[in-house]
Amino acid sequence: MIAAYVRVSSLTQNLATQRDAIMRRASPAELAELEWFEEKVSAKTMKRPALERLRELVRARRVQRLYAFRLDRLARTGIRDTFEIVEECREHGCELVTIADGFDLAGPAADVIIAVLAWAAKQERLVRNERIAAARTRLEAAGEPWGRPPRMTAAELTTARRMRGKGSTLREIAAALRIPRATIGRALKQPAK
Repeated sequence: MIAAYVRVSSLTQNLATQRDAIMRRASPAELAELEWFEEKVSAKTMKRPALERLRELVRARRVQRLYAFRLDRLARTGIRDTFEIVEECREHGCELVTIADGFDLAGPAADVIIAVLAWAAKQERLVRNERIAAARTRLEAAGEPWGRPPRMTAAELTTARRMRGKGSTLREIAAALRIPRATIGRALKQPAK
């Protein structure tokens, strides 16, 4: 089997760039049998369902080649986790190919480069978390709201509560306000301020 692993950190991000790069790199014969493993989940943990299934297949020697856009798509938790995946591939006859990293993962200096890339990926994740924490602290100190903006305005919420009080269904309220029914339902469950 030829496999490809693509991952983004959030549901709003798109996998298309990674998929396109892998499809341009793989041969036509590989594309015919390419099996995709896709996830929209943060790499702050190694417990990711698609990655775990893929690693089981690698350990069972069912994957001959594994494509990933970059090494940090597989692991961003540090050097140990990154080497664990790379060594799993090597030990079980799976060639690991990263598209955007620009070096051969089996070459003589590969381990040093892998270690540097893994360290840089982890540091990037840590710095990002520090920036988020600093922004949150700054906003909270200024009395500004933190997090995603509310999906409904105060006026829409008032209208939804009034309509619900008059016996309207969630579907009717959603249609009237042009807001998803699930959003209306979640908002109405929140206590009134």
